Amino acid sequence: MLAAVFAMPATAETVAIVGGTVVTGNADAPIVGGTVIIDGGKIRGVGGSDVAVPAGARVIDAKGKWVTPGIFAGMSFIGAAEVNAVDDTNETRASKSPFSAAIDLSPGINSASSSIAVERLGGITRAAVTPIASREIFAGQGVVISLAKGLDTVTTRQAFQFVELGENGAETAGGSRPVAYLNFRNALREAIRYAANPGAYTEGRDRDALLTRMDVAALVPVVKGQQRLLVHVESAQDILNVLALRTEFENLKLVLVGVREGWRVAPQIAAARVPVIVQPMLDNPNSFEALASTRSNAGRLVAAGVNVALGILEQDASFQARNLTHYAGNLVAQAKVPGGVGLTWAQAMRTITSAPASIFGMSDTGFLGSAQRADVVVWDGDPLELTSAPTDIFIDGVAQPMTSRQTELRDRYLGLRLQDAPLAYRR
Repeated sequence: MLAAVFAMPATAETVAIVGGTVVTGNADAPIVGGTVIIDGGKIRGVGGSDVAVPAGARVIDAKGKWVTPGIFAGMSFIGAAEVNAVDDTNETRASKSPFSAAIDLSPGINSASSSIAVERLGGITRAAVTPIASREIFAGQGVVISLAKGLDTVTTRQAFQFVELGENGAETAGGSRPVAYLNFRNALREAIRYAANPGAYTEGRDRDALLTRMDVAALVPVVKGQQRLLVHVESAQDILNVLALRTEFENLKLVLVGVREGWRVAPQIAAARVPVIVQPMLDNPNSFEALASTRSNAGRLVAAGVNVALGILEQDASFQARNLTHYAGNLVAQAKVPGGVGLTWAQAMRTITSAPASIFGMSDTGFLGSAQRADVVVWDGDPLELTSAPTDIFIDGVAQPMTSRQTELRDRYLGLRLQDAPLAYRR
């Protein structure tokens, strides 16, 4: 069993995917009867039937199928939480730790997690994975992972710092938003002082210090604009409050997460050039900070010029990022609802490919182009249709297994004779 779990991954090969509807992920129209060439882990050619197939390449006939960039989950718990309710399998929350911002999620990513294969079968090839705030508003530093089979799962360590500043942040900070924002401003001020004079902090001469030395040191890249700061807020007022923080901390590389009332202040978000990661199917006004929720939120944000990506930050974020294609498809359908504002097919596809890749600084993935990482998915139909599924998946040019624990259990018990079933099933 251990040998199977930790087997060396397959190597990249030369592959020609021919005859499919190729979606590059940029502004170009889909290429009907297109060709994608993969070699050495990179994309070496994209175009029509005139693209030459290299000698000796393995040819995949994609006629009647779709070929797209791999899906990038803008937010998830993939590989960090096996069973959310079982603490022994959940590395996202550290409710008993004295540390907060300094927590690096990287050691908590389990390359053997069953969720990785499950999500990969939904076309997910990359994902941002975040910790959850527990005792402080700062949750710690999240990662970007590859969902390729193997041990080298983490693509980018310390990819971002995550902080709660909405209702959750208010509760964590001590009961109110003013306290949460005060904690936030104090923490960043401490980081600025620490960066200017680390010795004073280490020797206890910074008498106003409230954070541990490791936590404040972890926030130095944030105040210098060297690390992305993902801020979870939902209400329009909280969004404006966060945007206003850049008047005091001008280097912040902000990314807003959640923003269910973002449409109300879409022009301000666009003017600030701050990207957002939304959960488009959350449209119920189930909290005071989300009273203006609407399924037109993403469409209105994109129409205003905001860079929008899709992600999941709920209890199902470990195994249900594979639904992102379904969510993107719903945004296309929303454009057809009377009074609704949705996205075009190309815009919707961008929210789950190139948009999240750009937000996390991965300019070499998210679309099909020369010299890009060969994260490529072949689908048996339109990937934004609920009934479509991948038939071939490549990550960094390596063909991925099309199995998971779920498919193995299905195959094991489907059609099992009663006499071969476990004793409990024969009674």
